[in-house]
Amino acid sequence: MPPKMMGQSRRGERQPGKSDQIEAVAVARAVVKDGVERFPAAHLDERAMEIRLLADHRDDLVGERTRVQNRLRWHLVALCPELELSLKRKAFNHARVLDRVDRQLRRLPAGARVRIAREQIAHLRTLNRQIDRLQRELGELVAAHRPKLLAEQGCGALTAAILIGHTAGTQRFRSEASFALNSGTAPVPCSSGQRTQHRLNRGGDRQLNHALHIVAITR
Repeated sequence: MPPKMMGQSRRGERQPGKSDQIEAVAVARAVVKDGVERFPAAHLDERAMEIRLLADHRDDLVGERTRVQNRLRWHLVALCPELELSLKRKAFNHARVLDRVDRQLRRLPAGARVRIAREQIAHLRTLNRQIDRLQRELGELVAAHRPKLLAEQGCGALTAAILIGHTAGTQRFRSEASFALNSGTAPVPCSSGQRTQHRLNRGGDRQLNHALHIVAITR
């Protein structure tokens, strides 16, 4: 749904702010006013939908892993501050580091904090295995579905999975400019007087924007 159309349908709305309910009402009003046929329909075939679902699930697991890692570090600051200080940012992504921390915790007197920290380590082991397995599976699915994407410089399996899942069919875009607007890569004019200038587009699909940013930075 183009933000401009949603903005028009929200004009005069008494309830301020943003929420899922407010956005849903704005979308419904725009569709009733202009007709559903005016809006391009996103479509994912069976294989692309599978890639999208697995990529989203992996993102959820990565978010959960980050939360558990932060909580574990909080406990380690109280239990073994020197150990926590020696651990790099992504240290808990590696099984050998988790094993080393677990051995240190086993040497400490039993208590609630030690018990919780060890349970969090066990949880992280499970999450690491799930995330690694999903990444391998996504690599196989993308290679079978869109092998040319993986041949592009800077486009790995995870980036390709985001591009496939969030583009949702290139046929729904009228032009490259339309795709750029949807992905938030089209600059926004902000000229004043005789000075012509543009600013970054903060709208569009931010996941798609992130994937394109990774490709651009890698190149």
